[in-house]
Amino acid sequence: MTRLSARYAFLALGMGLLSGCVDPELRQLEQQLVEVRANPGEVPQLDLPDIPPIERVSYAGNEDRSPFMPRRMQDQREVPEAGDLAPPPDRPREPLEAYDLAELDLVGTLTVGGKPSALVRGPDGKVHRVTIGDYMGLDHGRIVSITEASLVLVETVLESNAWQERSRQIALGEGA
Repeated sequence: MTRLSARYAFLALGMGLLSGCVDPELRQLEQQLVEVRANPGEVPQLDLPDIPPIERVSYAGNEDRSPFMPRRMQDQREVPEAGDLAPPPDRPREPLEAYDLAELDLVGTLTVGGKPSALVRGPDGKVHRVTIGDYMGLDHGRIVSITEASLVLVETVLESNAWQERSRQIALGEGA
């Protein structure tokens, strides 16, 4: 019996302590919140800065260089179109022509059906299979030879306002 009455006494003491935690101003605070919700008042006006007019620039994609590509030295010179060495202007660009040769790595060579081919990794990590006649690099590099340890390509570059060819080699395990 004493154990049960001790529990009731402890419970009564706890209830008394909790009732002492009630804030007498809580009803007043709730009344103020009801009034604010009913009438929130005026919304303050913000002074926004004047927006300057935007100058529109027209772009004809076929006439100018792409605004998303960096300027290169040859873009600023007059490009001669005639000549035996001039690259064909209507030839579609191949995926590896988007990268500089220094960014490309020869990672393997193989022969399929008696035709040599090479595996070239781009800076994005993708490996591309190329064969003789494919193009790579920014300077119209055409692959002319593939051996067990390297590939050779001929680039067509603009030097002294004339198209010229130069030979480049990429070996296994090293860039251009």
